[in-house]
Amino acid sequence: MSGSNQLQDVVLIKELELILDSCTLELTPVDEVWPNLYIGNVAIAQSKKTLHKLGITHVMNVAHSKQGSIGNQSFYGNTCVYFGIPAEDSDHFDLSQYFRPAADFIHKALKSKDGKVLVHCIMGVSRSATLTLVYLMLRQHLSLRDALRHVIQKRAIYPNRHFLSLLLKLDEQLTLKRRLLGGF
Repeated sequence: MSGSNQLQDVVLIKELELILDSCTLELTPVDEVWPNLYIGNVAIAQSKKTLHKLGITHVMNVAHSKQGSIGNQSFYGNTCVYFGIPAEDSDHFDLSQYFRPAADFIHKALKSKDGKVLVHCIMGVSRSATLTLVYLMLRQHLSLRDALRHVIQKRAIYPNRHFLSLLLKLDEQLTLKRRLLGGF
């Protein structure tokens, strides 16, 4: 990548971080960030009682197989459909390989009868927030900035810088696609 592109990305990431910094909410265990779409932490995901109370039908664990993150289909039995993504909250993990499968899982779940989705990682701040933003961008056709502004009204999130750069790339691709297709 050229120096000017890197500098531009740094400026854009700083701009996104300013949007994130404008959130005045305290971090809570779980929040509904879109109708029937929740972001939460691992404790919520492991509380079958809370999931039942919320009416959760689908669980996407973005910290699948990580220490402290119990979760698989047998844990939930027939109470929830489970989808595990073994993501790391690091500056080298390519979360973009899961963008489409995650957005498709959420979309299909929300379209199912009485579908309610919990997207979680360990804290419910970076990995799960990133994939929730991807869903809003891919399936609800929000720009990255609009998706961020919407979610921070409901939940305190903070995707890491690497994930923000992956989201920026996706936003650029979707913006270009809209221009080529004459908007949608």
